[in-house]
Amino acid sequence: MIEIKRLRARPWVAFVCVALFCFLPGCAKKNAGEEAGTPVQSGASGQPSSTAGQAGASSQTGTAESTQQHEISLVALSAGAYIVKRPSEWMDSESAYALLDENPRSKWATARGTTSPQTIVIALPEKTLLKTIAFDNQSTDSQFTGCGAKDISVEMSDASENDGFQKIAEVSLKEGTDDQRFPVSAEVPGRWVRLTVKNNHSSDPDNTIELNEFRAYGTQLTHTPMPDLSGTYDFDFTGGFHVKQEGTFLTGCYESREGLIKGGVEGHIGKFTWFEKSGYEIKEMGSAIMVLPPDGKQAIGVWWEGMNTDNSERILIGPKKSSDIGSCAHWAGGLEQQLIKDLEQFGRARVYGINFDTDSDQLKAESKPTLDKIASILKAKPDWKITIEGHTDSTSTPQHNQDLSEKRAATVKSYLQSAGINPSRMNTAGYGATKPVASNDTEIGRAQNRRVELMKQ
Repeated sequence: MIEIKRLRARPWVAFVCVALFCFLPGCAKKNAGEEAGTPVQSGASGQPSSTAGQAGASSQTGTAESTQQHEISLVALSAGAYIVKRPSEWMDSESAYALLDENPRSKWATARGTTSPQTIVIALPEKTLLKTIAFDNQSTDSQFTGCGAKDISVEMSDASENDGFQKIAEVSLKEGTDDQRFPVSAEVPGRWVRLTVKNNHSSDPDNTIELNEFRAYGTQLTHTPMPDLSGTYDFDFTGGFHVKQEGTFLTGCYESREGLIKGGVEGHIGKFTWFEKSGYEIKEMGSAIMVLPPDGKQAIGVWWEGMNTDNSERILIGPKKSSDIGSCAHWAGGLEQQLIKDLEQFGRARVYGINFDTDSDQLKAESKPTLDKIASILKAKPDWKITIEGHTDSTSTPQHNQDLSEKRAATVKSYLQSAGINPSRMNTAGYGATKPVASNDTEIGRAQNRRVELMKQ
């Protein structure tokens, strides 16, 4: 199954999307001068209390002096959450997955004429205790039509996606307002979240129900490793999607347009950059993440063209065809082969399989297999000298990010030195958040920007 959102770089898809929007009727709009209805209850103002599920660093918002508390939604795709029961959906470009993509401008919409209660069940990667929930609906048509979701019940279960649900919140949303926050009425730990969207703000039965975003904050109570992503998947546009995971490093390929992926595993997502043949060259096309449910039967991916996570987004759902990785004629192979090829061909390699503790230069143990491979390459290429670059996301101040990136690069050099590499062959550099490869507006983009790069001197 394939979900497509605002795909701009594929002309045939763009044509289909335009056709759908032209021939499918939209919400009947009021005159722009008419007032929107008044919600029963507004969202709570201010920030939720700090919990273990939130990052403690500040997020840069334009100047070093202007910072705000950075929060991580535990029901987002970037946290490893995914939808197991979907409601009515107008079309693939307005599926329920839009609620979890951290983009307040995308939306879920029911089919025209469907205004009855809708149920959405979200599976979480860990047993979780939610304390605050939030909704966005500013970018629906509700300001003029009443399509925006109004009354919503939120429940948690630790039993299954079907049973054992207990209510943790009952809220009413205002129209056309983002970041409507509510404390939960009961703290119930669980692995599944059920939303029941009961109605919209309109009395027109020919209308739709629309909602932009659902977020939730609290504490993850368990910490289990992500299933190995290695295997072959059936993402429609790829013609066979082959992934090889070595430690936390990801490489892979797909048949269409001589596609390649390079990335790593962090938390409950695989994050990677994707490349395709354009003319006579293989070019970097954008970034993506991949979530694998515990049963390993399918994968959910979010793909972007370029850096902007507000545009060109695709949500893809594909079954896992086989645990056999397979291959492509244009793919160099695993970690060592890919790094050698990148360094020889481009003089630079982006490495995502090197992870650190949050806001720290302390290496995570999961990173050591990737570092050992790099040491092995340098031993096999005794004439090579490299520069190790540290890159961060934009969380915190520029100076803090600069210092952190320098320390992380130095930590990598220290590890490689302990593995037998002469320190005279290695220089280090830190760039903070000055060279992003994805948008820093979402946790998915920030995950792409936290990386180490190697440059052959």
